[in-house]
Amino acid sequence: MQYELPDDDTLYAALLTRDPSWDGRAYVGVSSTGIFCRLTCPARKPKRAHCHFFTSVADCLSDGYRPCKRCHPMNPSAETEPLIKPLLAALEANPARRWREEDLVAMGHDPSTVRRAFKRQFGQTFLDLARQMRLQAGLTTLAEGGRVIDAQIDAGFSSPAAFRTAVANHLGLPPGAFRRDALLRADWIDTPLGAMIAVSDKSHLHLLEFTDRKALPTELKRLYKSCKGSLGLGRFGPIDQAQAQLSNYFEGRTARFDLPLALHGSPFTQKVWKVLQELPAGTTHSYSEIARRLGRPYAVRAVARANGANQIAIVIPCHRVLGADGSLTGYGGGLWRKQKLIEIERHYAPQQKEHV
Repeated sequence: MQYELPDDDTLYAALLTRDPSWDGRAYVGVSSTGIFCRLTCPARKPKRAHCHFFTSVADCLSDGYRPCKRCHPMNPSAETEPLIKPLLAALEANPARRWREEDLVAMGHDPSTVRRAFKRQFGQTFLDLARQMRLQAGLTTLAEGGRVIDAQIDAGFSSPAAFRTAVANHLGLPPGAFRRDALLRADWIDTPLGAMIAVSDKSHLHLLEFTDRKALPTELKRLYKSCKGSLGLGRFGPIDQAQAQLSNYFEGRTARFDLPLALHGSPFTQKVWKVLQELPAGTTHSYSEIARRLGRPYAVRAVARANGANQIAIVIPCHRVLGADGSLTGYGGGLWRKQKLIEIERHYAPQQKEHV
């Protein structure tokens, strides 16, 4: 997630005191060494004149700085938040629990501190994340063929109406719209950056999105209409493939995806997506560069629209496209995820023959 930084004197003071509130929100590039660090780095502090401050790892790398080997600024910054790990563990242990701020206080946490930490790292609050996991517990019950009433109970909703409303708001379709014998089926895949929903038929993957993407309900409605209502909960083989390949990706084994994809877009949009799939992991590119590759140098806005219309996240790597100035421009899954994906892919950069 991008932040508007205060003046450099404020950030330099934070660097001197190793202020943890700026971790993941600001980075310092040291011109005398060519290295960039977290503001909490334990290394000896550089002179003020040698310090340049940035909002993201991508900006540091674009300016030619190398990551520090002491504070490891390219590791997910959530790992440095001491309160996040135990709360995520508690959430995973009991996903159906109805969390309230009083529960956080009982655990010795300040709710406002927890709220800021989760917003900073995940783009949503802990309570929002907890509600989302509760809902997914119910949807999993539906995907396994359970009754709506059982799904409602598993999700911790007190009334059928509340559960139906929550599902409709989350997916754009009520529970009753999903068929058991459907041609297209949807299921959830957990990733280190949050849950994703995948939709496939028996042979091709049609959609892969983070579940909190604002456009997800619209995309699912569009798929529902295109398959004439034959959309259900459950999974076919391509979703298993997607889960296995995403696991390899996040665990640092390979950034290669070879899933069979069903692309829902105009011929031009599909051409853009094909070019995106050719971009090596560990590299970033501009919209204008993509337009030039297509032989349409003046179609920059059309390329940007096609990039934003991508509904198969990560596999079609629209996150590798930055603004002309190297900034982290719009990403449906949230700018904080775009930054994390770019950080993750730096691991793959030395393995590539092409560098941009």
